[in-house]
Amino acid sequence: MSFDSSELHPAQHRPGRHAVPASAPDSHGAQDGDPSAVRPRSWTSRHRDFRLLRRACRWQRRVATFAALGYFAAFLTLTVEAPSIMTRPAPGGLPVGLLLALVQLPVTWLAVILYEYTARRYVDPLARRVHRQTYRADGEPQP
Repeated sequence: MSFDSSELHPAQHRPGRHAVPASAPDSHGAQDGDPSAVRPRSWTSRHRDFRLLRRACRWQRRVATFAALGYFAAFLTLTVEAPSIMTRPAPGGLPVGLLLALVQLPVTWLAVILYEYTARRYVDPLARRVHRQTYRADGEPQP
C-alpha cells in the first residue's frame, strides 16, 4: 500500500543524501548564479507526489483486479481439475459449483468496494495535493 504520511511528518533535511550540495558548483563547473546549474531535488517536490500517486493507483488497480480475477480463476480451476468437488451438495442442497458461481457476484462487488475505499483513502488525497501544487489560487497553471 502506498500510504503517504508526509502531511503527518514534514520532510526534514537529511545530510549526505544529495550528491552535490546546493551551494557547490556542479560537475560541469557551473556556479550558483548560472541558470544551467543543477539543483538538488527536494524531498517534498511535485515529482515525489506524482510518483506516490502513480504507485497508489497501480496498487489499487492490482488489488482490485487480483481479488476479482483471482476468485474467478480459482473457480475455473476447481471446475476443470476437481469436478467431483464441484458436484458435491453444499449446505442448503445446492451443488458446490453452483454456490461458488453465485458467490462470484458478491466477490466482484467486494472488489469494487475495495477499489472505491482505497481511492478515497489513499489516491484522492494525493491527487488533491498534486492539484493544489500544480495550480495557483487564481486557477492558472504554475510555470
